[in-house]
Amino acid sequence: MKQLARCAAGLVFSLMSGAAQAEMTLSVGYLKQGIEEPAVLSNLDPVPETQGVDGAQLGLSDNQSSGRFLGHAYALEVAEIAPGGDLLAAARDMLAASPFLLLDAPADDILRVADLPEAAGAMIFNVSAPDTRLRDANCRANLFHTLPSEAMRADALMQVLLRKRFARLALVTGEHAVDHAFADALRRSAQKFGLKLVGEREWRFDADMRRNASQEVPLFTQDLPEHDVLLVADETGDFGRYIAYNTWLPRPVAGSEGLVPVAWSRVVEQWGAAQLQSRFQKLTRRDMRDRDYAAWAAMRVLGEAVTRTNSADPATLRAYILSDAFELAGFKGRPMSFRTWNGQLRQPIPLVTNRAMVMQAPVEGFLHQRNELDTLGLDAPESRCTAFQE
Repeated sequence: MKQLARCAAGLVFSLMSGAAQAEMTLSVGYLKQGIEEPAVLSNLDPVPETQGVDGAQLGLSDNQSSGRFLGHAYALEVAEIAPGGDLLAAARDMLAASPFLLLDAPADDILRVADLPEAAGAMIFNVSAPDTRLRDANCRANLFHTLPSEAMRADALMQVLLRKRFARLALVTGEHAVDHAFADALRRSAQKFGLKLVGEREWRFDADMRRNASQEVPLFTQDLPEHDVLLVADETGDFGRYIAYNTWLPRPVAGSEGLVPVAWSRVVEQWGAAQLQSRFQKLTRRDMRDRDYAAWAAMRVLGEAVTRTNSADPATLRAYILSDAFELAGFKGRPMSFRTWNGQLRQPIPLVTNRAMVMQAPVEGFLHQRNELDTLGLDAPESRCTAFQE
């Protein structure tokens, strides 16, 4: 187990005019499973090694700032497991030290950790896996999700396309499992909102598109039926960058490229977001990404719950964050809260290009009897999750 960081700063605070020992300390673990990323055509956008961890560190700093005057202290222990390493052993060690765990791992590994006997009664936050199944039949009562699901992102995109009257869609899908999962979410969402998917193609090129895109992509898309928007499901960032402006028909691109639904982006500037971006850049010297935002939100969820309940008991904090009283200010213009049927953090979804936010979902006019944020992703009648039923 490789230790990335052990941040115990804040265990003792200066309170008001003099130094005093914290009355209560909340220790949180961040466990990251290293994975072998598939090879992609271009390495123009390398993934930061500390993605996710940096967001948790910023959340820790925010919690320390607010807890300083309340006698609340926070600590964060971070560990990374090499690909093929013993994740469960590391999880047991962390859960022995604290019942609060941020988990950065693939979906199947997240379920393995959540099902450990040592995890019973713990609060585990999924900050990396968008798999809708974790919020559906494969949910767990001790598992919460601060990263939006594939279904939430797909629904956000379809609301925007419907609002803009782009009714006929075509789809290009990559060959990786994450591409197929996002493509499935796009199909379901298109049907949900009454948009028509008129044609699909699967990307199977092994040529170097950096030289051949202008010749190959028009031929690849030539046989697609007439459509308003070309959807791209390329969650690994492999080929999507070569699609725009090379299609047979001159059409906008959306999905994993072009107009992209995200948890967070550097182009989100309203609602105080610029201030969050600035603090993150000062800490890391880079832009905040989706996984950073999810980890930051998980830390802030715990900090907010501790502040409001004055407790570090996991059962007390769990009950509070699932109650109507809980709200998190997430710099997206609307208060965020948890869905009581599957542990998903409700949140708006920005639709962005590389240089601007185009719109944010839920889009005006998409109404819900309880909360408009529940128009994104699995609503209570759709979810097969029963673990949260008491």
